Amino acid sequence: MSLEVTELDVAPTQTVQAQQRLRELIVSGALPPGERILEVPLAERLGVSRTPVRAALLRLEQEGLLEAAGAGGGYRVRQFSEQDLRDAIELRGTLEGLAARMAAERGVDEALLALARRHLDAIDAALDAPTLAEPGFAAYVRHNGGFHALLGRMSGSELLQRELARASLLPFASPSGFLGVQVGAPAGQAVLRIAQDQHRQVLDAIEQREGSRAEALMREHARIARRRLETALRQPGGLRPLQAAVAPFNAHGGHPHESQ
Repeated sequence: MSLEVTELDVAPTQTVQAQQRLRELIVSGALPPGERILEVPLAERLGVSRTPVRAALLRLEQEGLLEAAGAGGGYRVRQFSEQDLRDAIELRGTLEGLAARMAAERGVDEALLALARRHLDAIDAALDAPTLAEPGFAAYVRHNGGFHALLGRMSGSELLQRELARASLLPFASPSGFLGVQVGAPAGQAVLRIAQDQHRQVLDAIEQREGSRAEALMREHARIARRRLETALRQPGGLRPLQAAVAPFNAHGGHPHESQ
């Protein structure tokens, strides 16, 4: 079956923004564990319509950050620890490293490689802007997620694809789950450029059939997010300083703060 260019369009911009803002509120503690979240008040708080909020709530429930509130509807914020975040990111990196190695060792269909290149070209275009403002940030999220999703397919293993899908539903383990912290931190856009360079190196290793190199690069790639998390957690108050660090879009629909 041929791959259409439309596969690059994997998430609407407003939904991506709502997901990122809601993640920020949860991880910062602004929405604490047990807090009940209703669609209409949240849409008003984020300054967006109900449709992207509805999609964002569903996605974050799938990721394990929210759970159904039961009687009366809505969602509640789930309890998770700092160690949960570390472990989830590490697990995804391990599985993606295995996927990259298997892809290199088994070989990948040219149509999948071409689609991966188009995702990376789109990321380059987003990062060429002086600042990663809307809609560039949403484009980065879409195509970053698209590239990572291809790794499972390139491995040729349906079993590994299923395990990657399960791991990506853990809190903050999705490829874009921690992007807000990376973008909002000092020199955050430079960090994303490093990550993009690693994308290119991983794809090159896969094409060159260098399994060990592809695996090592992918494991290190996941650790970028973990190092950002560790930096934030070393600040007084643990998770709470993330609220200040994470600001690709503020709660009223503004643009990212530029680094000083």
